[in-house]
Amino acid sequence: MPSAPGRLPLLGHAWNLGRQPLAFLRSLREVGDLVRVDLGGMPMYVVTSADLVRDVTVGQARAFEKGRLYDRVRPLVGNGLATAGGDVHRRHRRLIQPMFHQSCIAGYAETMSSRARALADSWTAGQTVAVEQVMGELAVEILAATMFSTDIGRPAVEAVRRDLPVILKNMLIRAASPKVLDRLPIPPNRAFDAAARSMRKVIDDVIAGTRRSGQPHQGDLLSVLLDARDADTGEALTDEEVRDELVTILFAGTETTASTLAWSFHEIARHPEVEKQLMAEVDDVLEGRPATIEDVPRLVGIRRVLDEVIRLHGVTLLMRRTTEEVELGGFTLPAGTEVAFSLYALHRDPALYAEPDRFDPDRWLPERRKEIPREAFVPFGSGNRRCIGDGFAWTEATIVLATVLARWQLRPVPGHSPREAASAMAHPDHVPMEVLPRGTAR
Repeated sequence: MPSAPGRLPLLGHAWNLGRQPLAFLRSLREVGDLVRVDLGGMPMYVVTSADLVRDVTVGQARAFEKGRLYDRVRPLVGNGLATAGGDVHRRHRRLIQPMFHQSCIAGYAETMSSRARALADSWTAGQTVAVEQVMGELAVEILAATMFSTDIGRPAVEAVRRDLPVILKNMLIRAASPKVLDRLPIPPNRAFDAAARSMRKVIDDVIAGTRRSGQPHQGDLLSVLLDARDADTGEALTDEEVRDELVTILFAGTETTASTLAWSFHEIARHPEVEKQLMAEVDDVLEGRPATIEDVPRLVGIRRVLDEVIRLHGVTLLMRRTTEEVELGGFTLPAGTEVAFSLYALHRDPALYAEPDRFDPDRWLPERRKEIPREAFVPFGSGNRRCIGDGFAWTEATIVLATVLARWQLRPVPGHSPREAASAMAHPDHVPMEVLPRGTAR
């Protein structure tokens, strides 16, 4: 099997992966469909082709469990959907799935729209905003408002704002570090563990406070989790299980939406024709009223922009571990083998996408979309591990973009070009933009 170039003594490829993760992961496609990468003394096999990614996530999914990356984030999310396997994963997914049904998302959409309007109302002409920070705070506020129906959830919001950036910054470093460093009190380990403990304790306190309050449940996610009962056994989730699922949702639902929105505003400002089309679409669909769930499927131009942004700046690294001997790409992998794949690298594969680094939302027009193989675009994963909250995320991002574009045009502040910073996603390091009334932007 081909091995990635640049292996160092003792460290293997961990230095290259940690120093330039996005470039390193993209480079592996040129090496082969299945490439060996050494993290210290631990081999990891990186799948680089769309067909093999589908084989891991769908075709042979039963032969894989969550891998090392998820072991490393378990101090944060416990045994929630992101890390659970087997019967636990199936049971929890069955209990939680109804919360993300379209009928429930319709209720959440009212909160998304009102919070987006409040943000747009808070801006003034000529103001400079750090878009990546503002969108992160908005995503947290929306999640908190749908997860916790009362102010009892306010400490959780503050904990996410404080601790999540620390966790995201150090997550990939932990996953890529050699096992010998796992227990060492090095700064990334200390920072991650402290932030994870803080978030989990706050959520524990929120759950306990909700139990003590005796208030009727309000239909928020916390209440639904506390009320959920297994259809077969009648069992409820324990407080620890509820905590793990809430933290998982906060963790998964913040960076994806915030990063996608920040990149979207940046790209829209760089492409005046796209901006003009979107503003015309928003005016035609909304007709001056707030965005609702019924508007989302009609905002097709916004959906194309979101698809293209998440293609360009998607999930950095996902991992699985074989539970039995597996044939993959012509090679035999024994049980216990770590297998990884990068959706970011897959979605920039020149064999799948013409001019893969170019922002081109028109590639998602129906006549061009059919040229892209189904397995070539999996922004939320595939198979039984597909992200359960994808509909929530797309609805939120669509409503926020439509709400802001109905009122403002954002323009990049001279002197800074956003750069990709790798954590769970390829998020922007900083996106300072000037807020201008529509029709006045230069």
